[in-house]
This record gives sequence, C-alpha cells and structure tokens, in this order.
Amino acid sequence: MSSTRKTCLITGASRGIGAAVARLAAERGYDVLINYNSDAGTAEKVAADCRARGARAEIAQGDMAKPADVARLFAEARRLFVRLDAVVNNAGITGKASRLDEARDETIKAVVDLNVTGAILVAREAVKAMSTRHGGAGGVLVNLSSAAVWIGSPGEFTWYAASKGAIDALTLGLAREVAAEGVRVNAVAPGLIDTEIHASAGVPDRIARFGASVPMGRAGTAEETAQAILWLMSEDSAYVTGTVLKVTGGR
Repeated sequence: MSSTRKTCLITGASRGIGAAVARLAAERGYDVLINYNSDAGTAEKVAADCRARGARAEIAQGDMAKPADVARLFAEARRLFVRLDAVVNNAGITGKASRLDEARDETIKAVVDLNVTGAILVAREAVKAMSTRHGGAGGVLVNLSSAAVWIGSPGEFTWYAASKGAIDALTLGLAREVAAEGVRVNAVAPGLIDTEIHASAGVPDRIARFGASVPMGRAGTAEETAQAILWLMSEDSAYVTGTVLKVTGGR
C-alpha cells in the first residue's frame, strides 16, 4: 500500500454510519481499521468493500464499553498502521425504546457504559495516539452525538439523549484541551437516519412514522452522515474544532 494514504480507526464500523464512514474513507484515500463487537462476518464484508476501493482494510474485535478492549484496539492500530490520522468515535447503542420509568437498570447501564464511558476512553486513547504532546503527528477525532440531545427523545430513549449530551460536552472540552497539540476534535449529530439502529431498539417502523416530520420531508442516510464526518476529517475543515455539526434535515 502507498505510504501516502492516511489512516483511520472507526469504532462500531460493521454496520450503519460506521460502515458508511469506512467505505467513504477508503474512497478518499484512507486505510481503515474497522472495529466490531460481535459480527466478524459483517465487518469483513465492509473491509472487502474498502479493499475494492483501493484501501488497506483490517478488522479488529473489541467491546468499546470495556477498557481493556479499548486499549487493545489502539495497540492493534499502532501495530498495523504505525500512526493514526483520524479516529471516528462511533460505537453506540440506544437500548430498547420505552419511557424512562419503564427502562430496565441493565439497559441504562449498558448505554452509559458504551456511549459515555466507552466514548471517553476511546477519545483518551485517540489523544495519546495523535497528539504531539505524546509524540504523534496530530490528527482528527470525530465523535458521534445525536439530535436526541436537543429533542430529548421523550417516550423512547431519554437516557440515550442524556448520554449524547455528554458527548457534546466531551467534544467542547477536549477540543480546547488539545487544540495546541495538533488534534482537532469535533462531533456530528445525526438526526433521523435510516439504519438498523431503529430495529435494534424495537421500533422498526420509526422511519416510516417520523420521516415526514423532518423539515426536508425524509430521513437521512448513513452515507449522508458519512459525508459530514469525512469533511470534518479533511483539510477543508482545518480551522474547525470544538464544533457539533448537525446532520438532521432541519430537525
């Protein structure tokens, strides 16, 4: 592979937005490390798509809610690519949809463990890998927030909305913390996006029910979200840090 290609690690990249980011990054000149939790076959299919676009693509298992797995993933990234140019902090879950007073303890804990604690740990390791303070050459961290932060997701996922509010705070604080160390930190906040996450949450009809309520009249796609993420990874956004970019169709 050409040494001129940049490198990107994407957590939770076997499906949905993460998979779309991997494919588009491959098109845009990145070699990619595709993290997955349980479905190696699907992750390998995404990697094959990336290789067909001219990229080196590797897969690595790891549950981003587990600190040891986060550390192992970044060790694998260093082994494979020597350096990282970008990290997309994408792994996340909603839990089954319900009112908060009907949500199970284990649902709330799983969401917070992955979406908040796990995302913070991934961000920490990304800084260690890319910051000039740690001997890196600089880079870009893109976190995944959500329109749920300002909508609140009442009756569905209020705990998820709260977890993504933490991502916005993380993005702002960390961006200011590492701005002088060559690392830009931003977030993308998708709105109603047509991915498997709705079925996983037990509401497979959610796109059909809410799509028309979006000002643009439809749900967005994973590929449209990936376009925004790749812009934040690119030199076209070189003076952008500490920003949460809404990809919501006006919602």
